[in-house]
Amino acid sequence: MAKGIFVHRADSIYDDFPEERYQFPKRYLKRVSAVVGDWIAYYEPRGGGGRMGYNAIARVQEVIEDPSVADMYIAVIEAGSYLPLEKFVPYHTSDGFMESALSKDDGILNQGLIQWAVRPISDRDFLRILDIGFASEIETLPRVDNYTEEPGFAEGQEPFLYDDERTRVDQTISKISRSRVFRKHVLEAYDSRCAFTGLKLINGGGRAEVEAAHIQPVAHNGPDVVRNGIALSGTVHWMFDRGLISLSDQADILVSRYANDPDQIWNLVAKSKKASFPKTQALQPHPSYLLWHRENCFKH
Repeated sequence: MAKGIFVHRADSIYDDFPEERYQFPKRYLKRVSAVVGDWIAYYEPRGGGGRMGYNAIARVQEVIEDPSVADMYIAVIEAGSYLPLEKFVPYHTSDGFMESALSKDDGILNQGLIQWAVRPISDRDFLRILDIGFASEIETLPRVDNYTEEPGFAEGQEPFLYDDERTRVDQTISKISRSRVFRKHVLEAYDSRCAFTGLKLINGGGRAEVEAAHIQPVAHNGPDVVRNGIALSGTVHWMFDRGLISLSDQADILVSRYANDPDQIWNLVAKSKKASFPKTQALQPHPSYLLWHRENCFKH
């Protein structure tokens, strides 16, 4: 096993759904197969409005042939493993490249390697990304020093140090509070404002009253991603989880006919009878999660 980088553009031509699958052509099969059972980091390239850096991690469960497209394959992401970084990590900082292999001997960017849609990354470099991406979570852990290694997946026996680094990666990820990271991203996307009522209430300690709710619950394989989340006030969250209210793909608020007093609910929500979604489409609830809620939770 080895860790890797998967390049993903917001406007990708591939049938990607980063929290579930990563589609790729046959020429990358060997590289992707090398990371099965291990962790990868998603990298945003410049194209498609990307920020040139890393935004999430996930574990690859298996690789399968794409049943719908010839000579295409799918890297299946292990359920519940996908996790957005709390902080976006640029590919280059004052300390150098996050991926040591991207640096040539003279310190210049390896233009050829950074074009690879799938590329290897050392355990040490992967830890550096975690160290920055989840700084507030793992600041008590030892810092990761700069480290340089040659590009390519190692084929021979690796030094014992690597085994220790692999252990540290798993230990680090296990210490991260997914719920806290999820709440942070959802509240930022919704400006700490309830999507149904439009209210933004902040207590005396500066904490938002609004809660980060999963549309498709974690207990039902819902991922901790913003597009599976929505900011809701306490009462609205309670009704949403119990299927008394839901949403159409166009943000229309739906009220269950089983609600004992639907008029009170309509008085509580926005007069437009529409939820307020983030302006950025990539942060808006994904139709597949909204459909899950309507079909499995909402009381029609």
